[in-house]
Amino acid sequence: MKRRVWILATGIFLACAWNGLTAAAGQTSLADAQRDYNAGRYNRAVDALNSAIAISPNEAPLYFLLGQNYYQIREFQHAVTSLERAVQLAPKNSDYQDWLGKAYGRRAEESMLFSAMSWARKTHRQFEIAVELDPQNMEAQRDLIRFEMNAPGAVGGGDDKALRHIEALGKIDAMQGELARGEFFATKKRIPEADAVFRKILESGSDRAGVYFEVSDFYRDHSNADKMAEAVSKVEAIATDDRRLKFYKGVLLVVQKKNPGEAETLLKSYIATVPDNSDFPPHSVAREWLGKLYESLGRFSEAAEAYRQALSLDPHNKQVEEELKRLQKK
Repeated sequence: MKRRVWILATGIFLACAWNGLTAAAGQTSLADAQRDYNAGRYNRAVDALNSAIAISPNEAPLYFLLGQNYYQIREFQHAVTSLERAVQLAPKNSDYQDWLGKAYGRRAEESMLFSAMSWARKTHRQFEIAVELDPQNMEAQRDLIRFEMNAPGAVGGGDDKALRHIEALGKIDAMQGELARGEFFATKKRIPEADAVFRKILESGSDRAGVYFEVSDFYRDHSNADKMAEAVSKVEAIATDDRRLKFYKGVLLVVQKKNPGEAETLLKSYIATVPDNSDFPPHSVAREWLGKLYESLGRFSEAAEAYRQALSLDPHNKQVEEELKRLQKK
């Protein structure tokens, strides 16, 4: 009897030890994969995470990070599958729900009409769930508002919905509410109203770099070099090591039509040193601005190549497609 008890106890000990080892291995794999993700080594992270999942098939963080990596390499169906599994394992996680909504949104962009509408409805619902689970999730809040201000009512969009959510957001985070309101006005071509909001934000004294980058985006898109320069200088004063600064300083020089050599160096350095990640200005946009720079200098073959590279990274960018067509007619 004692021998049977000893054998049973030994078996339990070994099982617990194995579970501990596999859990530790999973944590190590997750940490390594996160470092690869942060460095833009997405394919390497995918391989590591798939290996970790084979050992620990019920760990939601592994599927979540795997979905994020697939998203960055534009394998959106794989991203959907991975993120759906993460949500299944951890349905109360707002970030997981939000990222699943992002992946659904990209599938909608790639699909034909009726399929796209189905994906779009799912996108809206995921963003709603993410906000319901955690109203403090600013990324989910902004994703939901952006969807509603851009999508038709048939799939859950609508200006009234967007404005209601902007009001609700403003009560949670006044600055994010103002940014969302400015973006709403800009999207609806209500430029004087948008300008008034962004000027107010520019004078707010915020210590958040992302706030001024959003202001910079608005003034960049409306060719107001002075206000864009003011926004970029605000970031330089509070976050000199922000990796996005190379992009914004390079673009600003193109808008200002100043120092083309420095603008080219900054944009190329941004592409070479900052991962192409959805949290940063896309490499496709940086290449588009290189194209604009080269075109302004009369370097038309280099401009065309930059536009082609931008399109290869973002095939749905109609503006770059038109820029390339226009250039090819010269």
